[in-house]
Amino acid sequence: MDIKAWLKTQMVAADAYDADELLAHFLDEMEKGLNGESSSLAMIPAYVGTEGLVPSNKPVAVIDAGGTNLRICLARFDDAGAIQLSNFSKQPMPGRDEEISAAEFYRVLVDALEPIEGEFESIGFCFSYPATILPDFDGRLLHWTKEIKIPELVGKHIGAGLIAALEARGVLGKRIVILNDTVACLLAGLAQGQAFDASSYIGFILGTGTNTAYVENNDRIGKLEGYLGAGSQVINVESGGFGAFKRGALDLKLDGQSENPGGHVFEKTISGVYMGALTLELLQSLADEGVFSDEGAASLSIMKELSTIDIDNLVADNGRDTGVLGTEAFTDGDRAIMKTVFGAVVDRAALLTAVNILAAVVKGGAGQDAARPVCVNIDGSTYYKTFQMPEKVQAHLQRMLAARGLHIRCIQVEDAPVVGAAIAGLTTF
Repeated sequence: MDIKAWLKTQMVAADAYDADELLAHFLDEMEKGLNGESSSLAMIPAYVGTEGLVPSNKPVAVIDAGGTNLRICLARFDDAGAIQLSNFSKQPMPGRDEEISAAEFYRVLVDALEPIEGEFESIGFCFSYPATILPDFDGRLLHWTKEIKIPELVGKHIGAGLIAALEARGVLGKRIVILNDTVACLLAGLAQGQAFDASSYIGFILGTGTNTAYVENNDRIGKLEGYLGAGSQVINVESGGFGAFKRGALDLKLDGQSENPGGHVFEKTISGVYMGALTLELLQSLADEGVFSDEGAASLSIMKELSTIDIDNLVADNGRDTGVLGTEAFTDGDRAIMKTVFGAVVDRAALLTAVNILAAVVKGGAGQDAARPVCVNIDGSTYYKTFQMPEKVQAHLQRMLAARGLHIRCIQVEDAPVVGAAIAGLTTF
């Protein structure tokens, strides 16, 4: 059986797709989302820009509310543009283990901020939960994810609540900007990008999930007509939702079994949390075709899950744990098939990732001058730790960019949520 040909019929192969067609569909969905039309891309205005210079040695308070931890600190950038952190506190995200009130949530934040109130004027708050960002830089919580239980805050303005809690303790005159982790990822590139005269900025995350942010001219954001004129702002694309592309039968099966069928379908083809599950679906389907050894097929048939890390370690042949895949239940021939299948999953993810990033470059309208490339800050463990993912993405990107005369420079900023939130706090007001 020709495994690669079979994978192509399942749409799990880079050469099963026309990159130019994918790009055209992605750009069309972006345009629809900007104009408030029905689209798989939400295209959420962040109301923050990239024009402000990052000041040196000015302190700003930073809050990073992620899925697991709450981090609060004081940040400043030195003369070389490197971030310096102090008064750092880290604790489990409030409301993760048990339900708490809004007052209890804000008490935790104020307890950390009150002792350093004389050090900062503004707060950059990276809030990694679904929220509608408002023109006054606040965010209204839509709903909690990641098992956080603070029901009183749903529908409330997170920033206004914090300002009120600070004022109740006598901490006055503070300003706050709320942003999500992908917008923070984009802004985290400003210090490096300004050093090489970047023409624009993109933030891209590929980890357990995926998302993209880029800079758009205000006069192209149709759904904000009458509100904004000149200038530009960051757009949170919510690119994991892109749905205007063809998927295979096993993609659709996996989607149907997920917690949100029909939602975030692009994420389900490229992010780390899904690649192992898709690979197992493919391997079990191939087992039904009789391509594995009898014992290997029997072992696959009873597997309930496959870790992306285990199959990636097998393909990388890096000596790390491969779980059941490295046992005598499978022959070397079985493992060779597994490597081919996961290689195809990664190949497709790399192409789709490259198209995603290219769409943000094209839509942003910058990068025509090689001396002023678009700064692309890439974050996320799936991108950096999946075997050959960066090389494959960059190969696709270079080919497609060259064909269009566009130029980018990809960077990696350590601790992007904190860096981006600090920059937002320093440059927004």
